[in-house]
Amino acid sequence: MGRNTRKRRTPLATKAIAASAALALGGGGLIWANFYASAHESNNNAWGNQTKAANAQVATISCPDIGQKLTSVPRQARNEVDGELANLDRQITDAYQRLMTTRQAQAQDPSFVQNSILQPLKDRRKAIVDRIKLEITRVGGTSPSNLDALTGCTGTPANQTNSGGQNGGQQQNGGQQQNGGQQQNGGQQQNGGQQGGNNGGQQQGNGGQAGNGPVAADFVDITKVQPNVAAKPQKSGNASNGSFTTRCGVNANKNHNTDNVIVAPGVTNGAHHLHDYVGNQKVNAFSSNQTFLQGGTSCQNKNDLSAYYWPVVRVQDGTQDFDQNADGGGKEGNVGKILTPVQAQIKYVGSPTSKVVPMPQFLRIITGDAKTTTNGLANANAHWSCTGFENKVQLTTQYPICPQGSNVVRTFAFQSCWDGQNVDSANHRTHVAFADANGNCQNGFKAIPQLTMRLVYKINPPTIQNGVVKNAYAVDGFPEQLHKPATDHDDFISVTTGGLANKIANCINNGQRC
Repeated sequence: MGRNTRKRRTPLATKAIAASAALALGGGGLIWANFYASAHESNNNAWGNQTKAANAQVATISCPDIGQKLTSVPRQARNEVDGELANLDRQITDAYQRLMTTRQAQAQDPSFVQNSILQPLKDRRKAIVDRIKLEITRVGGTSPSNLDALTGCTGTPANQTNSGGQNGGQQQNGGQQQNGGQQQNGGQQQNGGQQGGNNGGQQQGNGGQAGNGPVAADFVDITKVQPNVAAKPQKSGNASNGSFTTRCGVNANKNHNTDNVIVAPGVTNGAHHLHDYVGNQKVNAFSSNQTFLQGGTSCQNKNDLSAYYWPVVRVQDGTQDFDQNADGGGKEGNVGKILTPVQAQIKYVGSPTSKVVPMPQFLRIITGDAKTTTNGLANANAHWSCTGFENKVQLTTQYPICPQGSNVVRTFAFQSCWDGQNVDSANHRTHVAFADANGNCQNGFKAIPQLTMRLVYKINPPTIQNGVVKNAYAVDGFPEQLHKPATDHDDFISVTTGGLANKIANCINNGQRC
């Protein structure tokens, strides 16, 4: 397990699942092609002194996201630092697997989790933090003074995993589920210890086909949710009213991998979960800007070599897919049948208050947070809905159960403000930002075409019986994130030829539909 898996996650601290209340983040209109003001940059969450109570089963592990504190890493040290951050992710994954495979020892010894999992994890994290500080100072940089304070991790008891994590909150069914997903085949998984013990597939606490979610509280009947989509911002006379649509397919050719070249360059399985890729066809951990220019594209417009990629959605119906015994797949708790979208709409839209400047070549943007289960919702940007409901209800902390004849919809609205200088940043966030509630870019940032994506899935509606969800669907994720809907996220690298970036901006600024 000594591989250099350089994937950086996003912050870790709290989880919010309001069992009946749908949460639309950020105050913006969340209808397709009308997303303004979505997520906020994360604040420094208070890391509580949570310890495992004698009789409370620890459901998952929460660790501070050290990478998000590293906002000014010198460029000469970024590759090495990215590699060490990916090693931190690997450590958490390994610790979670140990948590899931030592339930008998935990039941016999209330201090087992602290002494045998959390303390060794802290020690290993401290060694990596020391190396990160050394890499930064070696090239003349200054590392944040509080990194050592972020090495400790906590165990989240099962009765808090659906209630806002360490911040508490209202709980329904959180962690009380016994096998909260499909039971068929539950005891047959070979997935690196994601089983809840030798209990014939009756997973303990975390639910799901692999024992790491989702649970019944992660789903809601969308017909019973009150409308929550806010009005769009008022448009000014200087608004950029046009749009540009690029048609890149639905990944019918099954271009998948578990890498993430943005946050973990050079690291195989840096994402620890499987991605769909459309657009650029040569995206993996070892791709470079030159590779992207030579990668070919699934888009109809052959000048669009941009990379659009997102975690796959699976239905946990007891079946397995090609990666059942692979890293990032079944070995890390991502199980079930991979679903291909029936539609994938990619559209660039303008600003309600200003003209846009062209996107810079090789701009990288990550929207959402793959670690909201332990980070909280500060950077969450997940939007789940159903066809026929998109202009009324958008969900962040629950998956919708759609009525017959309605399909599940995932929508992404990317950051639409750019600092005007950098195509990436050390924490992959601070070079771009969301517009404010009125649609304005702040702090000298410039409006760029806002990338919006709408993915539609045909899914038989899950059912909930006796507090257990059957035939659940869920987005792929890190194993300790328990497949919560708020962990949904999307990745983008802007790569164009033939002047396409200027054409997109001009189309939008001129009010055209291209």
